[in-house]
Amino acid sequence: MATKKIQSALISVYYKDNLEPIIALLKKHGVKIYSTGGTQKFIEGQGAEVIPVEELTSYPSIFGGRVKTLHPKIFGGILFRRDNEGDVSQAGEYDIPAIDLVIVDLYPFEETVASGASEADIIEKIDIGGISLIRAAAKNFKDVTIIASKDQYTELEGRLSAQDGATTLADRRYFAAQAFQVSSNYDTHIFNYFNREENIPALKVSETKAKALRYGENPHQNAHFYGNMDDLFDQLNGKELSYNNLVDVDAAVNLIAEFKGETAFAILKHTNACGVALASTVKEAYQKAFEADTTSAFGGVLVTNQTVDKEAAEEMHSLFFEVLIAPDFTEDALEVLKGKKNRILLKQKMGLPGTKMIKTLLNGVIEQDKDLATETKADFTVATKKAPTEAEKDALVFAAKICKHTKSNTIILSNESQLFSSGVGQTSRVDALLQAIEKAKAFGFDLNGAVMASDAFFPFPDCVEIAHKAGITAVVQPGGSIKDQLSIDYCDANGIAMVMTGVRHFKH
Repeated sequence: MATKKIQSALISVYYKDNLEPIIALLKKHGVKIYSTGGTQKFIEGQGAEVIPVEELTSYPSIFGGRVKTLHPKIFGGILFRRDNEGDVSQAGEYDIPAIDLVIVDLYPFEETVASGASEADIIEKIDIGGISLIRAAAKNFKDVTIIASKDQYTELEGRLSAQDGATTLADRRYFAAQAFQVSSNYDTHIFNYFNREENIPALKVSETKAKALRYGENPHQNAHFYGNMDDLFDQLNGKELSYNNLVDVDAAVNLIAEFKGETAFAILKHTNACGVALASTVKEAYQKAFEADTTSAFGGVLVTNQTVDKEAAEEMHSLFFEVLIAPDFTEDALEVLKGKKNRILLKQKMGLPGTKMIKTLLNGVIEQDKDLATETKADFTVATKKAPTEAEKDALVFAAKICKHTKSNTIILSNESQLFSSGVGQTSRVDALLQAIEKAKAFGFDLNGAVMASDAFFPFPDCVEIAHKAGITAVVQPGGSIKDQLSIDYCDANGIAMVMTGVRHFKH
């Protein structure tokens, strides 16, 4: 039958939040309820009669609760096909009652792992009976309604109320799909827990929270965000984040994370920094970042690693920008910044989790470790006769951090606390350098005494020659070209200091 009145239910749940209205409805419609342990006591506390599972199976809960519902009278009651004469006959022969509704959830495996619990405690949170009940009921959705999460209680309540205690075939198919989503997500997290040590070459990703975006990169593309943004940010103002906003926000928080213990500010456009600066205050850091490219800053994403105060807010308020990210905002700063209702203000609550990156490609997926390498002065190997000064080393570290987060091929020109310019995403490293030099000149920067960072090695000495003629005095690059010596020789002949890191930072 397409529509079925629920006459019997099995309820065994870990979370009992908001279960009361369901119990009241089942009681109202005279539904026979089977249950176990704590759930049984909870239901009885709601004034409903309950048949203990042990009474049905003639077996107690054993092995410390590991086995409660794993019995033919339970699974037979869920799985037998009501329109199959043989199944109906066998159910009668073995006194197996029909179970029309199963409400069951799973032990909190993810939460237990996240809590830092011992492996013994984690293993005990691998649900066996619950996951089996979910799969059995979902498989037999033609006859059985499955509720596999407390998140579905409200939906079930609404449908039972509207349909006089019955569910339709469409309802049951819908809840079955939800159930397999719950079970597959659960198994994914269990596999990934074990695979932290086993390193089985299999990719398992499961995100259960989805948010429809207005559109993708362009208006004709549909898009969703899968994940829990609320874990990372509190949105204090503005419209909903778009696909492009999210991509830029990701780039921004990854970049600003490089500057721990410093007051840093960055302005990004299309994932690339057009301004980055260090200073003693957020206001000053913003001003220096803005100076690097006053044109590209329009419509950009702004980020800082310090609390935004009123002085900084007033300074940046006149600029049109899409998003501002900070660990906190003073109340008077918020009063200023909220003056533009569409301006997105994000309070960042935590750093980005995870150590892997995933991307769809061709007819598959590629996965890699995140680039978590950040070079310090201790990682520099001086390749030239002339060593950089301490001030130049500070500048080279600063430039290299920005270079790491900029699209290849890239060149960064800076001093120790301010990005002067960048050459971004060029097919030639020479083009990237020429772009950076022209841009620095356009915004009034004197490159005499500046430093240069490159995301990859120089196959020829042309870049160091061009940089030298522009006034660059120190260079940082990975090294590794069979022609490294050509660049080193040019630097030695012209008084330039060059250090090598041995670490390439391509970013495609």
